[in-house]
Amino acid sequence: MKLSSNDIFEMIKKKLPDAKIHIEDLRGDSDHYHATIESKEFKGLSKVQQHKIVYDALGNHMGTTLHALMLTTKAT
Repeated sequence: MKLSSNDIFEMIKKKLPDAKIHIEDLRGDSDHYHATIESKEFKGLSKVQQHKIVYDALGNHMGTTLHALMLTTKAT
């Protein structure tokens, strides 16, 4: 089972309710995505810390039902 862009959006939104989220399917295969996420929760955090929040939102899906996710994060 692969994750849809909507699935990814909903998981991130649950963790970061204030976030502006854009998900792009890079190859049209529902397996390689680029997520752009802006949230006030990222303020004062390093990129590594910001990305960890997103990966935590996705749980065990990274590397299993979700093969690749490129992240762009920004504090608002």
